[in-house]
Amino acid sequence: MTGPELFLVFARAQNGVIGAKGRLPWHIPADLAHFKRLTMGTPMIMGRATYDSLPGVLPGRRHIVLTRDAEWEGEDAEVAHDLESAIHMANAARIAVIGGADLFAQTLPLARRIELTEIHRDYDGDVTMPPLAADEWEEIARTDHPEEGTRPGYSFVTLKRKG
Repeated sequence: MTGPELFLVFARAQNGVIGAKGRLPWHIPADLAHFKRLTMGTPMIMGRATYDSLPGVLPGRRHIVLTRDAEWEGEDAEVAHDLESAIHMANAARIAVIGGADLFAQTLPLARRIELTEIHRDYDGDVTMPPLAADEWEEIARTDHPEEGTRPGYSFVTLKRKG
């Protein structure tokens, strides 16, 4: 593959849930820190709803928001109206795609790597991500973390596209 390395970053519950009412249905500080490490200094492409769900502009990262709304503007966000424009706008060797589900579906065929946090519990939610095709992805790293009090166990998993 030529062009920039597109990589997806997301957390998914056992039942496929990645979001509930515009938020993560769990709170795992170590996952937030992991997300920060993965994306710091990297342009992030996201959908408008994902941008709206952030607690504010995340420092040290460009926010490129993909939206069909020609009138939309976001504070400290760069706006793109199609994926090709967003990738061109990023103008970087590595680009993080951080959500939502529609954008993940659109970019999955282009992604070379996935940084997945597997949450070892089912959650109620309104946004899901289907299982990844085992014949397309190879696990190259995994760090498991046990359940802690009310927090679920989770694993940081790096997947690389086969071939």
